Amino acid sequence: MKSWSFFSGISAGVVFFFTAVALPPVAAAVIEHTFVVSQMNMTHLCKETLVTVVNGQLPGPAIDLREGDSVAVHVINKSPYNITIHWHGVKQWLNCWYDGVPMITQRPILPNTEFTYRFNVSGQEGTLWWHAHVPLLRVTLHGALIIRPRDGPSSYLFPKPDKEVPIIIGEWWDKNLTGVHMNMTNGFFDDFNSASTINGKLGDLFNCSGVPEDGFMLDVEAGRTYLLRVINAALFNEYYLKIAGHKFTVVSADANYVNPYTTDTIAIAPGETVDALVVADAPPGRYYMVALPNQAPPPNTQTPEYTTRGMVQYSSNHGKDDVPVVPEMPDEHDSITSFYFHGNLTSLRHRQSSTPVPVEADESLFVLLSLGSICRNGGESCKRGDSKESRILANMNNVSFHLPAATATPILEAHYYHNGMDDTLQLPDGPPVMFNFTDRELIPFGPKEMHLEPTSRAKLVRRFPQGTTVDVVFQSTGVLQGDSNPMHLHGHDMLVLAQGLGNYDAARDVATYNLVNPPRKNTVLVPNLGWAAVRFVADNPGVWYMHCHYEFHLSMGMAAVFIVADGPTEDTSLPPPPVEFSTYGFDNNLIMSN
Repeated sequence: MKSWSFFSGISAGVVFFFTAVALPPVAAAVIEHTFVVSQMNMTHLCKETLVTVVNGQLPGPAIDLREGDSVAVHVINKSPYNITIHWHGVKQWLNCWYDGVPMITQRPILPNTEFTYRFNVSGQEGTLWWHAHVPLLRVTLHGALIIRPRDGPSSYLFPKPDKEVPIIIGEWWDKNLTGVHMNMTNGFFDDFNSASTINGKLGDLFNCSGVPEDGFMLDVEAGRTYLLRVINAALFNEYYLKIAGHKFTVVSADANYVNPYTTDTIAIAPGETVDALVVADAPPGRYYMVALPNQAPPPNTQTPEYTTRGMVQYSSNHGKDDVPVVPEMPDEHDSITSFYFHGNLTSLRHRQSSTPVPVEADESLFVLLSLGSICRNGGESCKRGDSKESRILANMNNVSFHLPAATATPILEAHYYHNGMDDTLQLPDGPPVMFNFTDRELIPFGPKEMHLEPTSRAKLVRRFPQGTTVDVVFQSTGVLQGDSNPMHLHGHDMLVLAQGLGNYDAARDVATYNLVNPPRKNTVLVPNLGWAAVRFVADNPGVWYMHCHYEFHLSMGMAAVFIVADGPTEDTSLPPPPVEFSTYGFDNNLIMSN
């Protein structure tokens, strides 16, 4: 086992210098969109598939705004599914009502109904995204949310690019996603995607009767600089992204500026965003852009993984039929490249990150991210392991998040009106038993892991007084799997103080904490068989979902609700529900169906 400090292993980077220039203020605007959610047929791999999309697009429309703007998105649900839209990474200050999580913050938007989301984006710059927050549908219901500086591109904290390009890595499923979700929630995991995508295109590694699928094409001009806004919208996989013959200068992650550094590989997990500059400085030609999914090595269960690729083509090379250059990719079982990529992220101090890092925490949690099982008969005694008597669940400290089927009131509403919160369970400070969490012998079914399986199900919450500084150590385990875990916290950014491989040891690892310039993230990748230590200030009143962004972990219950109490003042207290909720949301007959 080993730990890693953010103060070591920093790769050689690019140093940028900034000069403050007084500019006239730019008035804030209201950015309005209409999202029509409907179904359409799309054909890939010689098969026509019915998919759910926004405005007939995949990916969906990008929301482009400036810091300080307000956003209104009118959602018209013409699909057969209950829908909510989550604005991933938007802090929603004093605006938890519009966070978009079904039965956590709102009732879902039922078929043939409408709902309008309204929120302000202040104090954030960079790339975020939006997606459906209902089981599996985010695979086709997603799009970029781009926040530019208030004073325009000239005030970027990096050289102004010549062009900006969203790069959304995703998956193509030719299956009934409702059926896939039901299989997962019942403990069956035999469904997999059919391809990976870049901006909705499968690329020429896939074909229909020998005819290659279309791929994403980026035309570039020699000497120009391109800002790639990279988003991982996939359900199941972290990806490595490379462009043959080119390097990235990473300048932002999760809409937070980072100290720029140069790398030839971006590692990005579901939910994460990365902004990176690419200079078109290679000899004119064609260069593949490759996105390769990784997975934990055996004895973990091995699943089909599909690499996809697009093309970077120099404008001076049009019409030439030369052979594209292919990048050398990491191995699909390589997790160390990801470990060091994420470790190289450090915050760039600037006008919106001037808040100092809290030196100490008021509360500390040690959260075990694991798999376990419950008995299908509803009792506490049954055969575990590879048995039909038990059902595999994901959990946090041996509790799997579960909303009872009879739940009629969203948790936010129950919290605000102090009604209906008696059936919650407090997330424990730590796991019920201590063991060698990262023992690889726990991965396969067998007698060694069986006694660790028993798991409970509950409406799992953790309450924090207003302004509490919270430390959380997320520890991945080897129980039935050795996967990483991209943990996403709604309504807040987390400071990533350190990460390590193996078991966390406070006596050893606290000394490695970066209290100078830790990266600020809304989604933190907890390494395979490793840990990540984060710190955040619970200062945004309301009800906030904390969950793994791997869809199978979320569907299996790796989630909890963090409840931040009101403070003594108006600007530390959650306002009443908006008008839309009085006419739409508060109807106890509207129950979410899964």
